[in-house]
Amino acid sequence: MTRTTISATLARFTRNLQLSDVPQAVRERAKHLMLDSIGLAFATAPLGYAHVTLAALQDLSDGEGHASVFAHRERLALRDAMLLNGLLIHGLDFDDTHARGVIHSTASALPCVFGLGERENASGADMLAAYLCAMEVSTRVGTVALSGFHKAGFHPTGLAGAFGCTLGAARLLGLDENQAIHAQGIALSMASGSLEFLQDGAWTKRLHPGWAAVAGTTAASLARRGFVGPGAPYEGRYGLYALHLNDDATPDLSLATAGLGEQWEIDNVALKPIPACHFTHAASDAAIEVHRQHGLKAADIENVVVRVPGPTVDVICEPVANKKRPQNSYDAQFSIPYIVAVGLLKGRFTLDDLDDAALADPAVLALAQRIDYEVDTDSTFPRHYTGEVVVFTRDGRRFAHREAINRGSPDRPLTNDEIVAKFFDNAQRVVSRERAAQVRDAVLDLERSSVSALAGALRHSS
Repeated sequence: MTRTTISATLARFTRNLQLSDVPQAVRERAKHLMLDSIGLAFATAPLGYAHVTLAALQDLSDGEGHASVFAHRERLALRDAMLLNGLLIHGLDFDDTHARGVIHSTASALPCVFGLGERENASGADMLAAYLCAMEVSTRVGTVALSGFHKAGFHPTGLAGAFGCTLGAARLLGLDENQAIHAQGIALSMASGSLEFLQDGAWTKRLHPGWAAVAGTTAASLARRGFVGPGAPYEGRYGLYALHLNDDATPDLSLATAGLGEQWEIDNVALKPIPACHFTHAASDAAIEVHRQHGLKAADIENVVVRVPGPTVDVICEPVANKKRPQNSYDAQFSIPYIVAVGLLKGRFTLDDLDDAALADPAVLALAQRIDYEVDTDSTFPRHYTGEVVVFTRDGRRFAHREAINRGSPDRPLTNDEIVAKFFDNAQRVVSRERAAQVRDAVLDLERSSVSALAGALRHSS
C-alpha cells in the first residue's frame, strides 16, 4: 500500500502526535470547546427529540449498557451513547463550527473520544490528544471540499466527521499506521449525511454527528482486528470527493495535510453566540444593532433587504415560503426572515425565541413576510459569514448596518471566559450553578485527571 496517500499522512500524524507538542493555548481552547458542547447537551436533554431518541435506543438494547450519556443517569451501549451524545450536543444547532470546513466538528469528536476513553479507562490527557486528532482530521477533510458538500446536498458534519472520529478512535485503540489507513478506507462506506431536512425541518440533521462517531468507532474497531479497507478513500476514483461533490467542483486535496502538526485548526473553530445556523449570525447582529440604535416598531417598517453570501442562500433563504413562515424551531434556526424579524423587533435572538409561543408571534411573522434577501457581492465568505440589514420605513427613511466579520469567528472570537459564561447559561437551564461548576472544573482539569472522573461529574450533575 502506498505511503503517499492522504490517509497515510493522516494516520502517521495520529500515531505520532505528542500532547507536549501542542501549544498550551490550543489545548486550553480545545477544553473550552468541549465545555461549550457539554453545556449544550444539558440544555438539550429535556427536549422532546432527546427523549424520543433515548427511548428508541433503549428499545434496541438487549442488555444493560455501561457507557455514560451527557446529562443523564441512564447508561447505554457504547455506540448508542455516542449517537445520543452527538444529538444532545448538536440538537440546538448552537455548537461550534469550523468555518472553512463548514463542519460542526466537536459534536462528533467529543462523543467518540469520551465514549471510548471511558471504556478504555483512558487518562484525560489521552482523551484530549484523541480529540485533537479527530478535530484536525475532520476540519481538514471538510475544508478540502471548498464548501462543495453543501452544494451537492450533503452535510459535512456527517461526512467529514466520520473520518475525524475514525482517527480519534484509532488513537485511543492504539492502531498502528497501517491499521489506521485501513480504518479510513472502511469509514468511506459509512460516512453519510443528507441536507434534505432543510425542506421541512426534519430531525435527521441532529443524528449526523453522533452517527459519524459511531461510524468512526466501528471502522477503527474493524481495522484493529484486521479488516481490510480501500487505500485511497479521499483521492480514489470512487473516493469521498468524487462521490459527494458536483461534477463542476474542484476539491483542493492539498488542504487535507497542509501545515499538519504546525497549524492547528482548533484556532479556526468558531463559537456560536446565538442558537442558529452560523450563516445567519452576522445578519442577526446587524438587525439587533438597528433595533438598538433606532427602536423601530413593526408598524414603522415598510420592508427589509438582507444581504447574505451567495453560497448560503440555499440554506438560509430558500425556499422563500418556508423561510418566511417557519413551522418549527429547526426551520426558524435556518431562516433569515424569522431571525432578522426577531432581532429588529426584540433586539435579541435566544433559545427562548425558538419555543412554540415565540414561533407563533403574529408581529414577527408579519414582519418576516416583508423581509427579502439579495446576494452580498462584497462578502469574504467562507472566511467570514457576512451580513447586512437594510430597513426601509413607511415614512421614507433608510437604516442599514453591516457586520463584515461574524461574532464568534476566528477573526472575532469569543474569549474563553465568554465560553464559560455561555456554558453556565445553558447548563443552568437544567442543573444548579453548583453542579454546573463541578462539570466545568472536571473539563478544564482534564489533562490532570481521567475520563472516568469527568464521567462521574457528568452523572452527578444529571
